Amino acid sequence: MSHSNPLSQPNPSAPKRLGFFSRLLDQASAAERYRLVTEQIVHAEAQGFDSAWVAQHHFHEAEGGLPSPLVFLSHVAARTQRIRLGTGIVTLPMENAIRVAEDAVVLDLLSGGRLEFGVGTGGTPESFTAFGLNSAERGTVYAQNLAVLRNAWAGQPLPGGDRLYPAGPQLLQRVWQATFSAAGAERAGLAGDGLMLSRTQPRTAEAPNASLADIQNPVIDAYLAALPAGSTPRIMGSRTLFVAEDRQRALRLADAGLRRGVARLAAMVQPGQPARLGPDAPLEQLIAAYDVHVGTPDDVIASLRADTALARTTDIVFQVHSVDPPHADILRSISLTAQYVAPALGWARQPSAAPRQALLQPQPADALA
Repeated sequence: MSHSNPLSQPNPSAPKRLGFFSRLLDQASAAERYRLVTEQIVHAEAQGFDSAWVAQHHFHEAEGGLPSPLVFLSHVAARTQRIRLGTGIVTLPMENAIRVAEDAVVLDLLSGGRLEFGVGTGGTPESFTAFGLNSAERGTVYAQNLAVLRNAWAGQPLPGGDRLYPAGPQLLQRVWQATFSAAGAERAGLAGDGLMLSRTQPRTAEAPNASLADIQNPVIDAYLAALPAGSTPRIMGSRTLFVAEDRQRALRLADAGLRRGVARLAAMVQPGQPARLGPDAPLEQLIAAYDVHVGTPDDVIASLRADTALARTTDIVFQVHSVDPPHADILRSISLTAQYVAPALGWARQPSAAPRQALLQPQPADALA
């Protein structure tokens, strides 16, 4: 049973916002990854997307290629005019909160007020060790750093009496918190922040085959119940999406990409521990395990419409991980998403987002083989 505050429920008739998310995992050098994802975001803006989000990862290039999201987004800001630019996420426990507050304000001002600030506790345990931190304390440090960040943006005195210049009170209304749990969602709701839901998350031993909606609907309930009266919900649902005109091509690329992911995970399994999936698992099993929506526009629309948690979001954000197809296919998937998929889910291109000339002209499937 849902215990959400009916006054805080998302308006089902309100148009959803559409976002593109990247962990910068193109099969290329770091510099080339940055160039390609910049082009993907520019293309998403041309197709009418409302936002673009990038993740922060330290050290492990197979997990994510970007340790400095605010630096990267400042470059993207100079190449775009309208699309909102989000961090999904900054791993706040590893950061100096005051320096992050300063960099975020400068980026927001340079971009014309387009920054959306997503934060979370993320990061692998060994990453914390490299920063001289204890992963077990990440929750406490996260809460402390988030409080420092808010106070700094609000112009409150810092230790020693100084105040942030420039201050950033406008950013206080653009904080998003990422979480897997109902407790984390409740904290985000109480603060009036946005809620960020992942494209996938661990299943419990009691419900190993639960759908993503089964897991995330209670998280949404906790968030809505905690929102202060009169607050406008902001709920982001991130999903893995890869769309192509040719279903067989989409499935071939999904098969290759998902099996790369299985191989990476198998290499990380400790001796004596069972692997999550074997290398010979059927593609259908991989698609289910990685919560992937793949195929033609009609295929993807049908599978996304079955996602009851996604239906409750205000922002739908799509990424190609863990399929990770070639760059040209990513651009085409972005176009097809804006043209067919997102409108079927309640998104409408804003009048200010008139289409510009596409960076990549559509190509027949055999030309991309």
